[in-house]
Amino acid sequence: MTVDPRWARAARNNAEWCDAVCRAHGRPGRFDDGLWLNAAPVPAFYPNAVTLTAEVAERTLETLSHLDPPGRWGVKDSFATLDLSARGFDLLMSAQWIHLDAHAPPPDTSSHVPWRTVRTPGELESWEAAWSHPPGAAHAPVFPPALLQEEGVVFLAAGDPARPLAGGIASRAAGVVGLSNTFLAEGAPPLLYAELLAHLRTMFPGLPVVGYEHGEALDAWRSLGFECVGPLRVWLKQRG
Repeated sequence: MTVDPRWARAARNNAEWCDAVCRAHGRPGRFDDGLWLNAAPVPAFYPNAVTLTAEVAERTLETLSHLDPPGRWGVKDSFATLDLSARGFDLLMSAQWIHLDAHAPPPDTSSHVPWRTVRTPGELESWEAAWSHPPGAAHAPVFPPALLQEEGVVFLAAGDPARPLAGGIASRAAGVVGLSNTFLAEGAPPLLYAELLAHLRTMFPGLPVVGYEHGEALDAWRSLGFECVGPLRVWLKQRG
């Protein structure tokens, strides 16, 4: 299987981000022969394994079968090449990796809503409350303050720091900038996504922007110039 290099960089960037989040929780993973792995409990919405190659090697399947973290755990099948249904996994979602060329023209923006970088634990707490689905949903914090000190990671928020209207996370790794965890508050103008992207391009000049989306969100980012470069799938397994 021939893999677009943009696809491979997006997958690697995402695995590096997953590892950064787990490190911030004191539970780092490890990179091992085409996989990122973490046998410890991971934060909500994050996988225990990310594939970094499209090759379906028997060793990959064997490694995943022996990972066996406690409780419900997930595998991000970055190249949509694994069939884990026979191994007790259910398919949670399918999505598309997206890529924006480093030299793509910046989007037009004109909302005049101020954007800022999240810098304090209090601002981060407010950012996460706005990002939660639904907003304010009760769950253990996903993004510890340690991430504010992580090199190449930036949390962006629009509007009032105590009640952001929009936001997202940028993470630089693998020669690209990953854009993830984007959100719009109810009633916020969709134009804020274009402004988020414009700020990202200013902060990380000369680097492509990558991520993954599905459904309406995928359509929104494609309208801002992103291209689909390959599919991915997420599998979940409930122990016992």
